[in-house]
Amino acid sequence: MKLSDIIKYSSKPAIYENGTAEMWTDEYISKQLLNVHLSNETDLASRRQSTIESTVKWILSRTEKKKLKILDLGCGPGLYTELLAQKGHQVTGVDFSANSIGYARNRAKEKGLEIEYINENYLKLELTKETFDLVILIYTDLGVLHPNDQKKLLSFIYKVLKPEGIFIFDVLNDNKLEKKTTSKSWEVCETGFWRPVPYLALSESFLYGKEKVILYQHLVYDDEDGLKTYRFWTHFYSDEDLSSMLSEQSFKEFSFYKDVLPAGELFSGENVTFCKAVK
Repeated sequence: MKLSDIIKYSSKPAIYENGTAEMWTDEYISKQLLNVHLSNETDLASRRQSTIESTVKWILSRTEKKKLKILDLGCGPGLYTELLAQKGHQVTGVDFSANSIGYARNRAKEKGLEIEYINENYLKLELTKETFDLVILIYTDLGVLHPNDQKKLLSFIYKVLKPEGIFIFDVLNDNKLEKKTTSKSWEVCETGFWRPVPYLALSESFLYGKEKVILYQHLVYDDEDGLKTYRFWTHFYSDEDLSSMLSEQSFKEFSFYKDVLPAGELFSGENVTFCKAVK
């Protein structure tokens, strides 16, 4: 490893510049990510089970129909889809991670739940228009997409919703942005989240204030694969930002809620805005 490479990749990049590696499709990392999803000790990949249960209850309270056809985008290992199916709804879950979808399918089979799971990047998904009563996108997924991909996804969601269908999602809001960056840190491990072999990980974040974007970046080095850069571009929103995005895609009614999750951490409580949009 050359020191010049570390200096190059650890410098603040141009906004939305790609990293050199993807986390979601890496066979080893995706297995570690599944374990984090299933942990009830942290909210780093999915929220705690009690929070998921209260969120599902809240989501269903925003609808009027007793039986819904639901699309869960970025469903992970099926933590929300299972609860929704158990309540009698017809649910389709979509996720990019083969490990998460495999786990979700096995769980549904074990529990006798008829859930359709699709292993696909939801930006490439093709479904029949006006099919769903409710589309959900939970755990601030919209905010990690490039703005062009956000528009593409919102257009797709609008298309697959039935008339008067509901879209419910959550985002990180833009209060106290400067406090949501993280300081530089490093770790040296024999084995850990990023690799099954010894590795060095350098982590830091960069604020792009005008765009209300923070880059959370991880440089990971091991002797076999060399240096790889993982970049997570995260957007933060005001209610006005969300209204503008949704109006552009022809959604006609918006409601915003900041009290859905328990208070406390960056990805919880007052830092997260839930939105209900109606087609």
